[in-house]
Amino acid sequence: MNATMVAQIINFLLLVAILTKIAYRPILQALEERRTRIEKSLQEAEQERALAAAMKKESQEQVTAARIQARSIIDEAIALGEKSRESIIQKAEADNERLTKEAQAEIQRNYQQALSSLQTEVVILAVAAAEKIIEKNLDPETNARLVRGFIKDFTKKKYGELA
Repeated sequence: MNATMVAQIINFLLLVAILTKIAYRPILQALEERRTRIEKSLQEAEQERALAAAMKKESQEQVTAARIQARSIIDEAIALGEKSRESIIQKAEADNERLTKEAQAEIQRNYQQALSSLQTEVVILAVAAAEKIIEKNLDPETNARLVRGFIKDFTKKKYGELA
């Protein structure tokens, strides 16, 4: 071995020792700090991902709850509409029945009035016919025939086929 080589080896070893003391420890410390920062960033990213997943799940649950509530409101509105429709139909049917009864009562009153009026006119006519019969002074059979004929003719003329 020659002296330059020994000097180079000694220089190299001195350089390694100096670099170890001066540069290697700060480099290792910087690498350790970097590794720590990266781990911390990864942990924060994982926490944020978990938080985002939880928020997404919560928002999906809120959307589902909102849909359920909306469906409930719609179903309630439909039920209320059905109930209202049924109430309106029942009221209309009751009104229809009431109006029908009122109309029938009115028809019955008018019928009774017409019948009463007819009876009054028949009595008046019968009296008029009786006066004519008395004036002619016919026998009872002829008298009855005349009254019936008079009433029948008068009723047909006044009321047509209803009599």
